[in-house]
Amino acid sequence: MDVNKLGKIRCYLLDMDGTIFLGNQLLPGALDFLELLTQQGIQYYFLTNNSSRSKIEYANKLAQFGIQTSENKIFTSGEATAIYIKKQKPGARLYVVGTPPLENEMRAHGFQLVETNPDYVVLGFDTTLTYEKLWKLCDFVRAGTPYIATHPDFNCPTETGFMPDIGAMIAFVEASTGRRPDQIVGKPNTPIVEAMVEKSGFAVEQLGMIGDRLYTDIALGQAGLTTVLVLSGETKTANLETSEFTPDYVMQDLAELVQVYQQMID
Repeated sequence: MDVNKLGKIRCYLLDMDGTIFLGNQLLPGALDFLELLTQQGIQYYFLTNNSSRSKIEYANKLAQFGIQTSENKIFTSGEATAIYIKKQKPGARLYVVGTPPLENEMRAHGFQLVETNPDYVVLGFDTTLTYEKLWKLCDFVRAGTPYIATHPDFNCPTETGFMPDIGAMIAFVEASTGRRPDQIVGKPNTPIVEAMVEKSGFAVEQLGMIGDRLYTDIALGQAGLTTVLVLSGETKTANLETSEFTPDYVMQDLAELVQVYQQMID
């Protein structure tokens, strides 16, 4: 295995669902890998496309697994979406289809959440979704209101399989209105890459992405990041044969990546 690219990474972006944990189960090697990064002076951030939870919720969940981290080390597609819209129109009026944590994220960035005449409609991974919300969203989208989605994931991995994610909701809206989002912010799209470069202070070439999903995590390789696919979540080896996205490295889990690093150090 050529580990040259791994040696150039100064900051890792770590997916959480399917990489660090799966449901309420800590995945093999997660604690050891974080300890190794700390020992080697390599920075890391937890980067998730899941916009249904707040940073503090993720920090609390990580703490349950013995991973103590600050909210500043957690970056969600919800926060990235707020940053993106703020650059377009600070203080905009938003109609948000999302969970209370996503709504709070938007309010924290100075946006006004409204039910009429929004400047933008924002679709997140909404586990509180109702038909009324979808209907109103479709009305705004059909009327031509600028339409932003927090991320593209079709499914969210769980211990027992998958739950429908925002991609299914995007498909619903498209079937009704004929429109797709004007901008999808989360992995693997440009806005979240730009946000992470700004947040971390590292160049794209110094960043490494570790995740379990080909069309979001591994697709970030197109932006210049080194990518590591772990097979502990959604993707299985057979999926690599038909994927348009090829990871730089494939590991069973973070435990295998720890072994690779230990060999590099030795």
